[in-house]
Amino acid sequence: MSSELAGLRREVEESQKRVRDSNKLPYLVASIAEVLDLEADDQDVEELNVGKKKSRHPQKSAIIKTSSRQTVFLPVVGLVDANKLSPQDLVGVNKDTFLVLEELPPEYDSRVKAMEIVEKPKEKYTDVGGLDKQINEMIEAVVLPITEKEKYVRIGIKPPKGVLLYGSPGTGKTMLARACAAATDACFLRLAGPQLVQMYIGEGARILRDAFALAKKRAPTIIFIDELDAIGSRRSDEGSKHGSREVQRTMLELLSLLDGFGSTDDVKVIAATNRIDVLDPALLRSGRIDRKVEFTLPDEEARAHILQIHSRRMALHGDVNFEEISRMTEDMNGAQLKAVCVEAGMLALRNERVYVAHEDFAEGVTAVQARKKSSLNYYA
Repeated sequence: MSSELAGLRREVEESQKRVRDSNKLPYLVASIAEVLDLEADDQDVEELNVGKKKSRHPQKSAIIKTSSRQTVFLPVVGLVDANKLSPQDLVGVNKDTFLVLEELPPEYDSRVKAMEIVEKPKEKYTDVGGLDKQINEMIEAVVLPITEKEKYVRIGIKPPKGVLLYGSPGTGKTMLARACAAATDACFLRLAGPQLVQMYIGEGARILRDAFALAKKRAPTIIFIDELDAIGSRRSDEGSKHGSREVQRTMLELLSLLDGFGSTDDVKVIAATNRIDVLDPALLRSGRIDRKVEFTLPDEEARAHILQIHSRRMALHGDVNFEEISRMTEDMNGAQLKAVCVEAGMLALRNERVYVAHEDFAEGVTAVQARKKSSLNYYA
């Protein structure tokens, strides 16, 4: 009996030494293609039975794809608990036996990591003026499905997966998206449409895949895609050039990703565009980007509110009348109204005053209108 125990100990020590040596050797990087539940055969079941209780013991197997472009079926996974593995996971495998030696951290494109905002956005709804209707629509479509998901479950409806913000430039689309992320305490991941149009084939689609994978890992997350028309324009038969084909390939990947996650997931997509008329209908159909929110130029009352928001930290003279100034700023968007406040402050500094007077705002309006007119003449 003692000799048998000694022999078993030697076998265990040799096996442990082989395991240690395998871990030290260079291994291949592979990804899990599929995890399978296989039942052991009858002989194995008899050996695994405990006492008189008989049951079939499921056995986890896996299919892996290695970096050397091999697809391998593993009846026995290896040194990693197969229950912890899922498709698309990266693993290190032995280059001879292909047994899984360890799990590897997920790999994301470096450009996607740079797009992540670690600190939560600090914008609030009070920082957005003249958009009360749009704020209510965004709360229903984005904020409540994350913060009060149980209400939607109780009623039995599915919240929207995505929201499209469309309207003129400078009307507050990006600021409202950041305010929604702050209200949900969510990570804010901003992608710009032109950045997704890459020179090399498949690069834009890969950035999108990595962005959505990162968003799911950091959930709750709001993915904000600015200038969606850069990759989401309507498809046509003229897309024979390499650039057009690559844009269409990126858009098809976005469609696939929008179909790939549920409306109850803590990942919401907010897209913004100035040209809703050029977008492909496949993007706008129900089940992908369900809600469309229009951003128009602010009216007189909204312009006065926006001016008050951007000047609340300024030292104002008592004669400042925002209602009168708002009547002078017809056809101005929120960004231009902010520029009026900045210009008024600069005029006060030039005149060596410690406060901003009404005439400073009036001159600021004139200066911004002159810049606006010159830019229009430039593009004419």
